[in-house]
Amino acid sequence: MKLRKASAAAAAALVLSLTATACGGGDGDNEGDSGSSGGGKIKIGIKYDQPGLGLKEPDGTFSGFDVDVATYVAKELGYDADQIEFVETKSADRENALARGDVKFIAATYSITDERKQKVDFAGPYLLAHQDLLVKADSDITEATDLNGKNLCSVTGSTSAQNVKNDFAPKANLKENSGYSECISSLQSGTVDALTTDDSILAGFAAQEQYKGQFKLAGLKLSNENYGIGVKKGDTETLNKINAALEKMVSSKAWDKAVKDNFGPAKYKNEPAPKIGVIVQ
Repeated sequence: MKLRKASAAAAAALVLSLTATACGGGDGDNEGDSGSSGGGKIKIGIKYDQPGLGLKEPDGTFSGFDVDVATYVAKELGYDADQIEFVETKSADRENALARGDVKFIAATYSITDERKQKVDFAGPYLLAHQDLLVKADSDITEATDLNGKNLCSVTGSTSAQNVKNDFAPKANLKENSGYSECISSLQSGTVDALTTDDSILAGFAAQEQYKGQFKLAGLKLSNENYGIGVKKGDTETLNKINAALEKMVSSKAWDKAVKDNFGPAKYKNEPAPKIGVIVQ
């Protein structure tokens, strides 16, 4: 068989084409179809400082309910555990992280709200939590209205503290920190009188060995927090795949196991697994 000699220009074009294919695009690590069969990686946004939900351990591993949910979903998308790269996404940066393509999806106690849905799409919900207060064990704060004139802590970008100021204690002194660990330290030292966020997060902190007996949950259900998995706005394909994975996680009882493994030690009374697409107001 006789082969025609390619021109120099054609050869150059071929080299450029192969180079582009090898290097891939900037979002290549986050493609949903580059899993175990393709050898790629997936970047997932989580919290690093929330015991029981998303925590980076001293040895560099990760634990928590959100981590277990994210790992299960990633597996259903075709990724093994060693192909997952967990990226810290603080509350104030979650929308930007998705818009920039820093992560493929975010599972980080991300409450679904109408305002947030203008910027990102949400799979789920996968957990229904309630806003509550964490106070010292000997605190006399029993109602949200008791926070008037007192110091209240939450994290920048969270809706929790603003909910308290708007609806219950307009005269509370709001102090915002970048992470919940800083709020816990402030509560422990007496700099603030209460920490507010979701009961699931508070229970995780209260159950830690170094805090046992120091704090208590006020037991208030100040709001319904429907945790969703955030994806980039318009990424319907990934959204549908994640919803299917969440439904499978519930039906297979893997969801129940994750709840027990992560919240059991704190005796957290969780709500049943929510239905996909059903938001509890």
